[in-house]
Amino acid sequence: MSISVQLKHDFGAFRLMAEFSVAQPGITALFGPSGSGKTSIVNAIAGLLRPDEGNIVIGGETVLDTGAHIFVPPQRRRVGYVFQDARLFPHMSVESNLRFGWRRAPIRAEESEFERVVSLLGLEPILARRPSRLSGGEKSRVALGRALLSSPRILLLDEPLSALDAARKAEILPYLERLRDEAALPMLYVSHALEEVAQLADAVIVVKGGRTVAQGPVFDMLADLDISALTGAPSFGAVIDTRVLEHREADGLSVLSFNGGQLIVPLLRRAAGQRLRVRIRAEDVMLAAEEPRTISANNVLLCAVTNLRESGAAHADVQLLCGKARFVARITRASAVRLGVKPGMPIFAIAKSVIVDPQAQPVAP
Repeated sequence: MSISVQLKHDFGAFRLMAEFSVAQPGITALFGPSGSGKTSIVNAIAGLLRPDEGNIVIGGETVLDTGAHIFVPPQRRRVGYVFQDARLFPHMSVESNLRFGWRRAPIRAEESEFERVVSLLGLEPILARRPSRLSGGEKSRVALGRALLSSPRILLLDEPLSALDAARKAEILPYLERLRDEAALPMLYVSHALEEVAQLADAVIVVKGGRTVAQGPVFDMLADLDISALTGAPSFGAVIDTRVLEHREADGLSVLSFNGGQLIVPLLRRAAGQRLRVRIRAEDVMLAAEEPRTISANNVLLCAVTNLRESGAAHADVQLLCGKARFVARITRASAVRLGVKPGMPIFAIAKSVIVDPQAQPVAP
């Protein structure tokens, strides 16, 4: 399933000019500051906004072509939409809310699909409750389930975590990861939160001032210094695709391998060979011109400097390449001068902290 989007729309003082395509399942983040046009883009895909000019193709079907006067109405586009607020029917139980989307789907799924979605999102214990008795995270999961049961070809998520506090976000993020890995749907995820994008997205489309200005895999995009310049957000650091290499149970550690070497993390409940996404924040990476041999940090990686850019009055972001993995380290400008940091030079990166996928829970003692 693929989607291709070309849009132009004049809002008066603001002009939307977006163009991109998504050719594979998984989560593609529409990332950019508030007011950049992200929600307008997904509204146009859903058919809630009729742009001045444009062409939208979903799974080979043209749902919008202003030149050919084609506009497929929202209810026939088979697009699932999860809004910032859950928008559940307050007089219905959770099960009735879910079956509302299921019964009205243009192509109704089998009953087994209803059961699969309920299981996927962990909704069995709350099926009989009404929305007033649900937490914010539970409401978000029900809204996701209702969208999935509408038999969508694509799922749109417009900042679904923005109204949740940190605890409720932590509750629902693992379900979104499961959805990414198991649903086999292309999903557009609107966000201005780098942490969410780093944890969930497979690819990133950067939106600025109504324009789509960059697109690529999350592993490359969040380590690209240009993203910071385009969006005003600080460079994230690194998102790395790893595999579990081994467990050192006596030491309480697990070893993860990736293209550029190995990372050591607290002992995990994951089998050897399993894939695992990890994240390293830019501020958690130190640099050394010579290999440090007498420090407590477990993760010391030989890298090459590929770029350098000032970040604020006192800091510099240093882009690194370790094998094929890209990192960013945020150090002081004074440190960059003292180390003589410049593109092409070898340097050692010391990762003080590695953030592991929350689903890879530590092994119980």
